[in-house]
Amino acid sequence: MSAARAPSLLIELGTEELPPKALDELASAFANGVCEGLTRRGVAADVASAKPYCSPRRLAAWIPDVATAQPDQQQERRGPAVNAGLDANGEPTKALLGFAQSCGVEVAQLEKLETDKGAWFVHRATKPGQPTAALIPEIVAEALKALPIPKPMRWGDHDYAFVRPAHWLVMLHGHDVIEGEILGQTSGRMSRGHRFHHPQLVHIVDADSWLDALHAAKVIADPVARRARVRAEVARVAPAGVTPQLPEALEAEIANLTEWPVAIPCAFDREFLAVPQEALVTTMETNQKFVPMFDAQGKLTEHFIGVANIESKDPAEIRKGYERVIRPRFADAKFFWDEDLKTPLAANQEALKDVTYQQALGSVWDKSVRAAELARVIANRVGVDASLATRAAALSKCDLLTRMVGEFPELQGVMGRYYATANGEHPEVAQALDAFYAPRFAGDAIAQGKVAQVLSVAERLDTLAGIFAVGQKPSGNKDPFALRRTALGLARTLIEARLPLDLNAQLAEAFALLPDSALSAGLPKGKDGKATPLDAGARRAELVGELYDFILDRLRGYYTEQRISGEAFEAVRVLAPDDLTDFDRRLRAVVEFAALPEAQALAAANKRIGNILRQAGDVKTTTIDEARLEGGAERDLATALRAAQADGAPLIAARDYVGLLKRLARLREPVDRYFDAVMVMVDDTVVRTNRLALLAQLRSLFLRVADIALLPTV
Repeated sequence: MSAARAPSLLIELGTEELPPKALDELASAFANGVCEGLTRRGVAADVASAKPYCSPRRLAAWIPDVATAQPDQQQERRGPAVNAGLDANGEPTKALLGFAQSCGVEVAQLEKLETDKGAWFVHRATKPGQPTAALIPEIVAEALKALPIPKPMRWGDHDYAFVRPAHWLVMLHGHDVIEGEILGQTSGRMSRGHRFHHPQLVHIVDADSWLDALHAAKVIADPVARRARVRAEVARVAPAGVTPQLPEALEAEIANLTEWPVAIPCAFDREFLAVPQEALVTTMETNQKFVPMFDAQGKLTEHFIGVANIESKDPAEIRKGYERVIRPRFADAKFFWDEDLKTPLAANQEALKDVTYQQALGSVWDKSVRAAELARVIANRVGVDASLATRAAALSKCDLLTRMVGEFPELQGVMGRYYATANGEHPEVAQALDAFYAPRFAGDAIAQGKVAQVLSVAERLDTLAGIFAVGQKPSGNKDPFALRRTALGLARTLIEARLPLDLNAQLAEAFALLPDSALSAGLPKGKDGKATPLDAGARRAELVGELYDFILDRLRGYYTEQRISGEAFEAVRVLAPDDLTDFDRRLRAVVEFAALPEAQALAAANKRIGNILRQAGDVKTTTIDEARLEGGAERDLATALRAAQADGAPLIAARDYVGLLKRLARLREPVDRYFDAVMVMVDDTVVRTNRLALLAQLRSLFLRVADIALLPTV
């Protein structure tokens, strides 16, 4: 017969409406804090099954099987060393007497602890465990204090602060109320239901019935269940033939604004559909938390859904309110759109001179000019129409000065595409003005379209070079200019778009376009407060190396997500390929090679060869004297090496690294026989030099792809 489970613990703090975007994180952190507090105090509980709960007006944690008391606590307190606690006659010293008195015992009751550093007097005692009910108020207070609240509020004349004013507190262990006072609220078993549907107090019988009791009072306290209801409600009222757009973030925000969500179907005037749909969707989702609806072709329709926090007896009135509140927003968007169309997008270029990008790097116009020159160079190198690339770069920041982007900054790029299209710009140019921002976030695809890809690379090169030059590169967790994301976006675009560029050369181009004043801004100042004298050429060369390494560091995580080992990555990185598409091709060849049965033995052999060559110092010649080859194993390896070099030459020329490594895998047998039969570091200088030349040629052949000595050998 199994033992009865201990009662569940429920903590509920009622508040004014909590910030919806932070609510899930607050609830999770609160539940984790309570669980950690129990664990830290040794209170047994099923913390793995604990649940965070929340609604707009409450934070709660439910933990099952929480013991009623701590176990007894074993305490050990160390006193003076034995040689310091006893005098020459073996009598207690004042130090030992004082220690015993502080422990409340006689000297004879102390024990001795033997350690490798000597013997010590210790006092051991058993402290009875405290009741859980006595510990909970402190645990809850600690959990609340540790919540990630950037700007806590104060209310009334209280000394305490919290994210919102507190109004009630429920603390139950099973059926029993845990007494305590937190944030000015005395604990009890009375919760509160829906503000309108059930304004009366809600009596909670025990911790396990809390969820059902609130549900009966029109509060869905489980955020997962509340989000499911939002989805179900939206699906329930959506008209036939249209599809609601309910992204996860919007769904969560709506759920965290409502305790009893009810969907209301609505519609707006079709005349507003003349406005770019992204602007309408943005104001619906961001400003009003409405759900837009699209037809089968992905076009926005006049239908939308609002989600109320009440089951109204007259939903038509709520619908009218939602439709009334959205009309002025859409009217503003239409006004911005119409007004912006009166001025060509290119007309904003001159005004960009008055918008500062960065003090040492000049204006946004200056940045556009640099990006345009980089785009021209890159386009010519990758076979893209340079005139289109430079035109796109010149227009890339012009939409910053439009009324629409001023009102909706998140539409930067999107509106540039619309305005460029309306102005009759080349379709590839217009598309690039939006696409070049990609990837915008982790997991986002790279820019689509060759002009957009060229602009994406050019923009990121200028951003990285400029911020590195002025000394604002990331440090620790600080990355105010999001340069890590920018660098990864640059690398991903080069690799995934298969743009064959010499990265070091492009970095040098980017730094060459920067003014010397920008390079000086990043130099440290001496003790006299004056900047270090600038050697522009040396400074640019130094920055190219730093930025190249920074970009490759971002690739480590990129390949880790693809389950490519760090050893394989380092095997290619040590060669520092200039072309990241070539880097990627080499790396994937190494991964394929590492799966071959010969890989470990050849990796070990390369490691051994590297050690021998390092021990030998400078190898003065790599020319093999055939007449000096001794023994069958040595001649066989030389013959096999010549054949591999001949077979490998066309593979290297074609950058067929997979084929080359598979061909080199056939060297395993002659390499193994060579090391079994041949001593390289012999006394005969001529023979030793010849053998080192053979090994140098062998290692050089493998290094045409990667340093496979860095691969695992066990």
